[in-house]
Amino acid sequence: MPVIEYKCPHCGSGMSFDAATGTLSCPGCGNQEHIEQLPDPMKQQVFTEGEVKEYHCGSCGAVIMTDAETSATSCSYCGSAVVLADRLSGELAPAMVIPFSISKEEAIKAFRKWCRNGLLTPRGFMNANRIKSLTGMYVPFWLYELHNRVEVHGHATKVRTYTQGNYEYTETQHYEIYRKMRLNYTKLPLDASAKMNDELMDKLEPFPYEQLKEFKTPYLAGYLAEKYSYNDQELLPRAKEKVRSYIDAAISSAVAGYTTVNYTNKQIDTTMKKADYVLLPVWMVHYDYNKTVYTFAMNGQTGKVVGRPPLSKAKIAAWFAGISGVSFLSLKLIAWMMGGGFW
Repeated sequence: MPVIEYKCPHCGSGMSFDAATGTLSCPGCGNQEHIEQLPDPMKQQVFTEGEVKEYHCGSCGAVIMTDAETSATSCSYCGSAVVLADRLSGELAPAMVIPFSISKEEAIKAFRKWCRNGLLTPRGFMNANRIKSLTGMYVPFWLYELHNRVEVHGHATKVRTYTQGNYEYTETQHYEIYRKMRLNYTKLPLDASAKMNDELMDKLEPFPYEQLKEFKTPYLAGYLAEKYSYNDQELLPRAKEKVRSYIDAAISSAVAGYTTVNYTNKQIDTTMKKADYVLLPVWMVHYDYNKTVYTFAMNGQTGKVVGRPPLSKAKIAAWFAGISGVSFLSLKLIAWMMGGGFW
């Protein structure tokens, strides 16, 4: 099966995408190629259904060992970056990609800084010297555009308390409320890989969608990439569930000003206008601490780190023993607990 490799036209070394410069770069002679000016090899490929799917490295001829979802990887023998062309064609062709802007060295530095900021993590964990692996991966996402028609009926009250003479009075006014809204949400992201933890991926938001570029295979060179496991229709129920919190917030904003609001009828009609298949950059970090491997993820554009680190029982006990009232630390702990343990 065809694989795509990028060889330096000057020295023949394998080239890969450089997050710092945004170019296809050669580690041998330093040559840089602007991706927008490169021909698209996907347009020159012809794929046939039913072909035996065995991939060979163009540099050393070794068989590329990979699972069914991988669309970009590296040769385990010579290290050459390869793109599996047929897994990025037809319905599997992404529309857009956000390239990495954070290099591996920058990702390691940012992760170590994040570890040191852990207020309740064990002291040894903050050393951040136990990174087992750090992998740059383009994760498949669907970006949904959902249009919503919303109608709400309910009963609301406004309560006013005032003093007149020696008496305190409470006045309650009752209202029948009705709201009709059209709420359109664009670029609602849902990861489409069965391998990825959905909660972890949700916590990586937001991605800078102004950095979306037309998909071209050189962006994948030197990184892992996955093709989607679920199509847009299969993930539509989860998209509707995710957008529901935004709709509820919009409804609450529309009936602000009342003391109490009770909804008697709430109708939400959601229509998917489109869904774009995109690849988004994620650094996956596996960290070995106390004989346990912890998994973290970093947004490859913003540097935001999320994951569930270990907690120090001694620090937690000291905190509860020494803290009183509400403080910044208590607020942070409460926010962490409400967020499901992801920082």
